[in-house]
Amino acid sequence: QVQIVESGGGLVQPGGSLRLSCTVSGSSFSSYSMGWYRQAPGKQREAVASITSTGNTNYADFVLGRFTISRDNAKNVVYLQINNLKPEDTAVYYCTPMNYYPPPWGQGTQVTVSS
Repeated sequence: QVQIVESGGGLVQPGGSLRLSCTVSGSSFSSYSMGWYRQAPGKQREAVASITSTGNTNYADFVLGRFTISRDNAKNVVYLQINNLKPEDTAVYYCTPMNYYPPPWGQGTQVTVSS
């Protein structure tokens, strides 16, 4: 059973930055494609970014160059750097290995953007 722990969220002002981290248990992390998702209050969970086992990345259109996904296979961690945060980025952010169906989810990390 894969275990997922997200961290790095918090309360930030508009225009600020955060780096979210996601640690995944197990020895197969380097073979996973990993995805970041977010869920705002009253909305469905949506895909934000993904990274393959070989480092190819893909982003949702709304990211507009503000988000960067990366991974450290030696640490079993995937990161999401978010710059120029906007109030509409407020959500719980989740990550998951995309090789599983249904995907396993952690508890998420809350990002709140407010002045």
